[in-house]
Amino acid sequence: MKRTLRLVTTTIAALLVLSACRSAPSEADTSPDSRVDGRRPADAFFANLQALCGKAFAGRIVIDEPPTPGMPYAGKALIMHIRQCDRDRVAIPFHVGDDHSRTLLITRTASGLTLEHDRRNRDGSSELLTLYGGATVDPGSATRQVFPVDARSKALFQRNQRNDSVTNVWTLEIHPGRMAAYERTRPDRRFRIEFDLTRRVPAPPTPWGW
Repeated sequence: MKRTLRLVTTTIAALLVLSACRSAPSEADTSPDSRVDGRRPADAFFANLQALCGKAFAGRIVIDEPPTPGMPYAGKALIMHIRQCDRDRVAIPFHVGDDHSRTLLITRTASGLTLEHDRRNRDGSSELLTLYGGATVDPGSATRQVFPVDARSKALFQRNQRNDSVTNVWTLEIHPGRMAAYERTRPDRRFRIEFDLTRRVPAPPTPWGW
């Protein structure tokens, strides 16, 4: 009888341990690299971008600290247009009034995503300061990806006497059906634009050089 009781007690204890293991979240579930519907966070974010392809949305500045001297965006319509979507690259022109010089290029890579700022003159030629940006260094999420400035961009900023930009960090957000955001930060500055995804606007003109 005692032997049977010990066996039952041991069996119950084992079942309790197994139950606890099944109910507790695994390390993979709680790690920053946890997958979204079986995809990397970078791939899920990229899919959120591609879902907006062909659409344009109006934005507004929500943070400018400290205020940018001679703010080039003041009083102008701010429009982002998810204009071109390829398998591994999305091109997003950012229009500031009648200035069509800016296009964001988001590229999917084996390690995550890269962000570049394609800057063009009115005649379509590249500006001296162009194709700067960075690459993700952590998994991020389906709604938020962060791009610290890369070494090539730091050298480009220094050559163009833009030493204040060598600590730039760019953040992109996509909250489907609600809001998208572009943010640039460094130790002494924070600048953020948010775009209303609940209401489309007419597509702007073709960006310069495209």
